[in-house]
Amino acid sequence: MIHTDFDDFAAEAHPRLRRALIATRGVDGAADAAAEALAYAWEHWDRIRVMDRPLGYLFRVGQSKTRSRRQACLPPPEILGVPDLEPKLVPALQSLPEQQRTVIWLVHACQWTHAEVAEALDITASSVATHGSRALMKLRSLLEVDCSA
Repeated sequence: MIHTDFDDFAAEAHPRLRRALIATRGVDGAADAAAEALAYAWEHWDRIRVMDRPLGYLFRVGQSKTRSRRQACLPPPEILGVPDLEPKLVPALQSLPEQQRTVIWLVHACQWTHAEVAEALDITASSVATHGSRALMKLRSLLEVDCSA
């Protein structure tokens, strides 16, 4: 898909990028990373605008540009806009390895497809499924969820 207008693209991409980057950069870090990614997109618009999935590419750009400012903490449930969230969920998510936490966040919180996550993380879709499955298994154990019923 060719995007013709940067402003329209940025208006659509910014909230999705910011939300996606929360898993690896925290709330404030995600805002910075999304801004860095969009600044990069502006500078390289001729190349970005013709990409099939520019969001995944810009996700990696945002991570790379803010690597030294890394904040890997998830926000409390009230900031996520989910006040009735299981209180143990955020600490359980934070206990996951970064790759698993990121996969869970992108697939379940941001509703990205496995293909989109695979592109963003530069891994295969089957690796996304594996990381997601392992993360869910660990979360179920940490949260003492019985799925056998």
